[in-house]
Amino acid sequence: MTPPRPLMRLAWAFHKALFWVTGGRVGTERAGAGLGTLFLLSRGRTSGAVRRSGLFYVEDGRDLIVVASNAGANVDPNWWRNLQATPDAEVEIGRERLPIRARAATAEEAARLWPRLVAANPGYAAYRAKVTREIPIVILEPR
Repeated sequence: MTPPRPLMRLAWAFHKALFWVTGGRVGTERAGAGLGTLFLLSRGRTSGAVRRSGLFYVEDGRDLIVVASNAGANVDPNWWRNLQATPDAEVEIGRERLPIRARAATAEEAARLWPRLVAANPGYAAYRAKVTREIPIVILEPR
């Protein structure tokens, strides 16, 4: 069972505050062989303001792989819509800030990556089962 959306929003708000208060020492972690956490800094498609979104990710070589699940909502998350408008962004992992370019995974990449993503976070399978939209897998490539 996946937690309710308000609880998830509260957890990510706490996560963001912890990252800020500790100067990036706590609040994100490298994925290694499992699931990591990062903050995505993307430009708002209408406001132009920089938006910070906490996301889980897995590594695939040099690429970082995230899922635009929106906690199982039937609409794409704003961060993904922002990246579609402006694919160049940055991620924060610990005290490191990395420039990235985002793109949707191809069908072949998605088929290869999906089992790894579900193994790292079984909630993704529950999200996919409950929505009617295609949940995008997003590849964040270093630039």
